[in-house]
Amino acid sequence: MNPGQMALMIPILALLIPIIAIWTQHQRKIEEIRAKAVGEVGTQAAARAAALEERVRVLEAIVTDKSYDVASQIEALRRDGSAIEHGRN
Repeated sequence: MNPGQMALMIPILALLIPIIAIWTQHQRKIEEIRAKAVGEVGTQAAARAAALEERVRVLEAIVTDKSYDVASQIEALRRDGSAIEHGRN
């Protein structure tokens, strides 16, 4: 490399170093923002899952409740009774 090329390379390298540092810092900030967004989405998904689990618990309690069973049996008897009554007329 001749002295003229060397004299040209020194300022170019001197200018490239801050550009690379700025680019690297920018990339780091982008990754931090992405990580934060993913964390928020995960938190929201966990909250939705907890809400759905609670709804399933309530539904299980309703279905396994004895009064629900009795009510469904009464409804079945009403349906059967009305079918019998309609058959007689």
